[in-house]
Amino acid sequence: MTTIDNHDAYIAAAPQEFRASLTRLREKLSQTLPDAEEVIKYDLPGFQIKQTIIVGYAAFSKQCGLYVDPAAIAAHADEILSLKLKATKTGVTFSVNRPISDELVEKLALSSRREKGF
Repeated sequence: MTTIDNHDAYIAAAPQEFRASLTRLREKLSQTLPDAEEVIKYDLPGFQIKQTIIVGYAAFSKQCGLYVDPAAIAAHADEILSLKLKATKTGVTFSVNRPISDELVEKLALSSRREKGF
């Protein structure tokens, strides 16, 4: 099994159809959380501040996910629903055909940061 140790390698190993979306997502998260460090934890890319993961993302065979603090999901549930995206307690899934907006990514990341105390 190959160990993925950085965001570039993770995105390169993701299904081809998701690479552009993941690259855009990474760029938006990096802009939104400029003081956060890019990390790989539990084989997934994320952004952390002082050893606390603020946000993470993942690619699967048919969709991608953005993972944040549960309170961030709850705070933006109406917007998630209005974009017809699926949400769990800690994440929002999206696809090429139903992408997550940059505005929602920013709101979720900033809400998660606040909930984590940063």
